[in-house]
Amino acid sequence: MFPRLINLPKAHSFFLFGPRGTGKTTLLRDRLSSKAYTFDLLDYDLEQRLLERPGEFAGILAALPETAPWIIIDEVQKLPWLLDEVHRHIEKNPNRHFALTGSSARKLKRGRANLLAGRAFALALGPLTTMELEHSFDLDKALAFGTLPK
Repeated sequence: MFPRLINLPKAHSFFLFGPRGTGKTTLLRDRLSSKAYTFDLLDYDLEQRLLERPGEFAGILAALPETAPWIIIDEVQKLPWLLDEVHRHIEKNPNRHFALTGSSARKLKRGRANLLAGRAFALALGPLTTMELEHSFDLDKALAFGTLPK
């Protein structure tokens, strides 16, 4: 794994947007997993469960122990209505923070999703930079294949 140079907020909710394959999920697992509860919306069963019983999301959040100050929602654009509950939870629980990943803010905006104005920063993660690649950087490979981590 390449060390990413992005600074994630330590005590504030945030969106982490970027193209598929840039390492958003890997980055959050690496930096937050020991103190986070994760909702992976690529998990079909979880996605279907939340679609069928939307109130279950609020119940899960309410039942989480205080020892989990971070909640990761991976691929939030799949269920944009969850952001209304995230908004409500941020207001009620100022010591709990959300890390929300997605490939595109446009998809959320198009769906009129709640983008948590002022409650969540918007960060972007792009392909690896030459500084992140350091000695592994190869101009010919970068021009031929790009610099996505995969």
